[in-house]
Amino acid sequence: MQDSLTNWQDFIKAYIGIISILNPIGIIPVFLGATEKYTKSQQRKTVHITTLTIGITLLVSAWVGQYLLWFFGVGIPAFRVGGGILILLMAISMLQARQSMARQTPDEAEEVLDREAIGVVPLGIPLMCGPGSITLSIVLADKYRGAENLMMLSLMMVLVSLTVLVIYRFAINMGRRLGKTELNIATRIMGLVLAAMAIEFIASGARVLFPGLANGLH
Repeated sequence: MQDSLTNWQDFIKAYIGIISILNPIGIIPVFLGATEKYTKSQQRKTVHITTLTIGITLLVSAWVGQYLLWFFGVGIPAFRVGGGILILLMAISMLQARQSMARQTPDEAEEVLDREAIGVVPLGIPLMCGPGSITLSIVLADKYRGAENLMMLSLMMVLVSLTVLVIYRFAINMGRRLGKTELNIATRIMGLVLAAMAIEFIASGARVLFPGLANGLH
Protein backbone atom coordinates (compact mmCIF):
# COMPACT_ATOMS: atom_id res chain seq x y z
CA MET A 1 0.00 0.00 0.00
CA GLN A 2 1.41 3.37 -1.05
CA ASP A 3 2.08 5.93 1.65
CA SER A 4 -0.41 8.78 1.54
CA LEU A 5 -1.16 11.68 3.84
CA THR A 6 -4.85 11.24 3.01
CA ASN A 7 -4.55 8.23 5.33
CA TRP A 8 -5.17 9.68 8.79
CA GLN A 9 -2.62 7.33 10.38
CA ASP A 10 0.18 8.57 8.10
CA PHE A 11 -0.99 12.16 8.60
CA ILE A 12 -0.90 11.88 12.41
CA LYS A 13 2.45 10.10 12.31
CA ALA A 14 4.00 12.88 10.20
CA TYR A 15 2.36 15.55 12.38
CA ILE A 16 3.74 14.05 15.58
CA GLY A 17 7.18 13.75 13.97
CA ILE A 18 7.29 17.45 13.07
CA ILE A 19 6.00 18.51 16.49
CA SER A 20 8.55 16.26 18.19
CA ILE A 21 11.53 17.69 16.32
CA LEU A 22 10.35 21.28 16.83
CA ASN A 23 10.09 20.44 20.54
CA PRO A 24 8.13 23.60 21.41
CA ILE A 25 7.61 22.44 25.01
CA GLY A 26 11.34 22.04 25.57
CA ILE A 27 11.99 25.58 24.27
CA ILE A 28 9.49 27.18 26.67
CA PRO A 29 12.16 28.00 29.32
CA VAL A 30 14.25 29.76 26.65
CA PHE A 31 11.20 31.71 25.49
CA LEU A 32 10.23 32.76 29.03
CA GLY A 33 13.80 33.78 29.81
CA ALA A 34 14.23 35.76 26.58
CA THR A 35 10.91 37.60 27.07
CA GLU A 36 11.14 37.98 30.84
CA LYS A 37 11.01 41.80 30.69
CA TYR A 38 8.33 41.87 27.99
CA THR A 39 4.73 42.83 28.63
CA LYS A 40 2.06 40.19 27.95
CA SER A 41 1.23 42.02 24.72
CA GLN A 42 4.87 41.94 23.60
CA GLN A 43 5.12 38.25 24.49
CA ARG A 44 2.04 37.46 22.42
CA LYS A 45 3.47 39.42 19.48
CA THR A 46 6.71 37.43 19.77
CA VAL A 47 4.72 34.18 19.77
CA HIS A 48 2.89 35.22 16.61
CA ILE A 49 6.16 36.10 14.86
CA THR A 50 7.70 32.80 15.97
CA THR A 51 4.82 30.66 14.71
CA LEU A 52 4.70 32.56 11.41
CA THR A 53 8.45 31.99 10.96
CA ILE A 54 8.03 28.28 11.66
CA GLY A 55 5.14 27.93 9.23
CA ILE A 56 6.89 29.74 6.37
CA THR A 57 10.15 27.83 6.90
CA LEU A 58 8.44 24.44 6.94
CA LEU A 59 6.36 25.22 3.85
CA VAL A 60 9.34 26.50 1.88
CA SER A 61 11.36 23.43 2.88
CA ALA A 62 8.61 21.06 1.75
CA TRP A 63 7.94 22.81 -1.55
CA VAL A 64 11.48 23.85 -2.58
CA GLY A 65 13.85 21.62 -0.60
CA GLN A 66 13.97 18.74 -3.08
CA TYR A 67 14.77 21.08 -5.99
CA LEU A 68 17.70 22.50 -4.03
CA LEU A 69 19.00 18.97 -3.45
CA TRP A 70 18.72 18.18 -7.16
CA PHE A 71 20.52 21.44 -7.98
CA PHE A 72 23.45 20.47 -5.77
CA GLY A 73 23.42 16.89 -7.01
CA VAL A 74 22.45 15.34 -3.68
CA GLY A 75 20.33 12.20 -3.94
CA ILE A 76 17.31 11.74 -1.69
CA PRO A 77 18.50 8.34 -0.34
CA ALA A 78 21.81 9.88 0.77
CA PHE A 79 19.93 12.84 2.21
CA ARG A 80 17.67 10.47 4.13
CA VAL A 81 20.65 8.71 5.70
CA GLY A 82 22.48 11.96 6.51
CA GLY A 83 19.33 13.67 7.73
CA GLY A 84 18.36 10.61 9.74
CA ILE A 85 21.71 10.67 11.52
CA LEU A 86 21.28 14.38 12.30
CA ILE A 87 17.74 13.80 13.62
CA LEU A 88 18.96 10.82 15.67
CA LEU A 89 21.66 12.97 17.31
CA MET A 90 19.05 15.59 18.16
CA ALA A 91 16.77 12.87 19.54
CA ILE A 92 19.57 11.56 21.76
CA SER A 93 20.04 15.09 23.15
CA MET A 94 16.30 15.30 23.81
CA LEU A 95 16.34 11.93 25.59
CA GLN A 96 18.98 13.44 27.88
CA ALA A 97 16.76 16.54 28.33
CA ARG A 98 19.37 18.90 26.93
CA GLN A 99 19.56 21.24 23.96
CA SER A 100 21.25 19.89 20.85
CA MET A 101 24.23 21.89 19.54
CA ALA A 102 22.67 21.53 16.08
CA ARG A 103 20.02 24.01 17.21
CA GLN A 104 22.08 26.65 18.97
CA THR A 105 25.64 27.07 20.25
CA PRO A 106 26.44 28.66 23.64
CA ASP A 107 27.73 31.81 21.87
CA GLU A 108 24.45 32.13 19.98
CA ALA A 109 22.50 31.67 23.22
CA GLU A 110 24.30 34.66 24.79
CA GLU A 111 22.99 36.89 22.01
CA VAL A 112 19.31 36.05 22.58
CA LEU A 113 18.53 39.01 24.81
CA ASP A 114 20.37 41.41 22.50
CA ARG A 115 18.05 40.79 19.57
CA GLU A 116 14.87 42.70 18.94
CA ALA A 117 13.26 40.21 16.57
CA ILE A 118 13.87 37.14 18.72
CA GLY A 119 10.65 35.63 17.36
CA VAL A 120 12.44 35.08 14.05
CA VAL A 121 15.98 34.45 15.33
CA PRO A 122 16.69 32.50 17.46
CA LEU A 123 13.26 31.26 18.64
CA GLY A 124 11.82 30.51 15.19
CA ILE A 125 15.16 29.73 13.53
CA PRO A 126 17.19 27.78 14.60
CA LEU A 127 15.84 26.81 18.05
CA MET A 128 12.62 25.24 16.78
CA CYS A 129 12.84 25.27 13.01
CA GLY A 130 16.47 24.24 12.58
CA PRO A 131 18.38 21.75 10.43
CA GLY A 132 16.47 18.79 11.83
CA SER A 133 12.96 20.07 11.10
CA ILE A 134 13.99 21.35 7.66
CA THR A 135 15.48 17.94 6.89
CA LEU A 136 12.33 16.17 8.09
CA SER A 137 10.14 18.43 5.94
CA ILE A 138 12.15 17.61 2.81
CA VAL A 139 12.14 13.88 3.58
CA LEU A 140 8.37 13.89 4.15
CA ALA A 141 7.81 15.78 0.87
CA ASP A 142 9.81 13.08 -0.92
CA LYS A 143 8.09 10.22 0.86
CA TYR A 144 4.57 11.53 0.24
CA ARG A 145 4.76 12.59 -3.40
CA GLY A 146 2.01 13.98 -5.59
CA ALA A 147 -0.04 17.18 -5.62
CA GLU A 148 -2.65 15.86 -3.18
CA ASN A 149 -0.05 14.71 -0.67
CA LEU A 150 1.83 18.00 -0.95
CA MET A 151 -1.35 19.93 -0.20
CA MET A 152 -2.03 17.68 2.79
CA LEU A 153 1.56 18.18 3.94
CA SER A 154 1.10 21.94 3.65
CA LEU A 155 -2.10 21.70 5.72
CA MET A 156 -0.18 19.72 8.32
CA MET A 157 2.51 22.45 8.48
CA VAL A 158 -0.22 25.02 9.15
CA LEU A 159 -1.67 22.82 11.91
CA VAL A 160 1.81 22.45 13.41
CA SER A 161 2.21 26.23 13.50
CA LEU A 162 -1.19 26.64 15.14
CA THR A 163 -0.24 23.99 17.71
CA VAL A 164 2.90 25.92 18.60
CA LEU A 165 0.81 29.09 18.86
CA VAL A 166 -1.59 27.45 21.34
CA ILE A 167 1.26 25.96 23.40
CA TYR A 168 3.03 29.30 23.75
CA ARG A 169 -0.11 31.28 24.49
CA PHE A 170 -0.67 28.73 27.26
CA ALA A 171 2.97 29.15 28.40
CA ILE A 172 2.50 32.93 28.69
CA ASN A 173 -0.51 32.44 30.96
CA MET A 174 1.19 29.75 33.04
CA GLY A 175 4.48 31.62 33.27
CA ARG A 176 6.98 30.27 35.77
CA ARG A 177 4.53 27.72 37.16
CA LEU A 178 5.64 25.28 34.48
CA GLY A 179 8.00 22.89 36.25
CA LYS A 180 11.33 21.85 34.74
CA THR A 181 10.65 18.19 35.55
CA GLU A 182 7.40 18.16 33.57
CA LEU A 183 9.09 19.90 30.63
CA ASN A 184 11.95 17.40 30.67
CA ILE A 185 9.54 14.45 30.69
CA ALA A 186 7.72 15.84 27.65
CA THR A 187 11.06 16.46 25.89
CA ARG A 188 12.21 12.87 26.52
CA ILE A 189 8.96 11.43 25.15
CA MET A 190 9.32 13.54 22.00
CA GLY A 191 12.95 12.45 21.72
CA LEU A 192 11.93 8.79 21.80
CA VAL A 193 9.42 9.31 18.98
CA LEU A 194 12.01 11.22 17.00
CA ALA A 195 14.66 8.52 17.47
CA ALA A 196 12.32 5.89 16.02
CA MET A 197 11.60 8.08 12.98
CA ALA A 198 15.32 8.76 12.49
CA ILE A 199 16.11 5.04 12.42
CA GLU A 200 13.33 4.55 9.86
CA PHE A 201 14.80 7.29 7.62
CA ILE A 202 18.31 5.85 7.88
CA ALA A 203 17.07 2.34 7.10
CA SER A 204 14.98 3.43 4.09
CA GLY A 205 17.87 5.44 2.65
CA ALA A 206 20.38 2.64 3.27
CA ARG A 207 18.16 0.10 1.47
CA VAL A 208 18.43 2.20 -1.70
CA LEU A 209 22.12 3.04 -1.34
CA PHE A 210 23.12 -0.52 -0.43
CA PRO A 211 20.63 -2.90 -2.10
CA GLY A 212 22.92 -5.83 -1.39
CA LEU A 213 22.60 -5.18 2.33
CA ALA A 214 18.81 -5.23 2.09
CA ASN A 215 18.85 -8.52 0.16
CA GLY A 216 21.19 -10.05 2.71
CA LEU A 217 18.71 -9.41 5.50
CA HIS A 218 15.99 -11.55 3.88
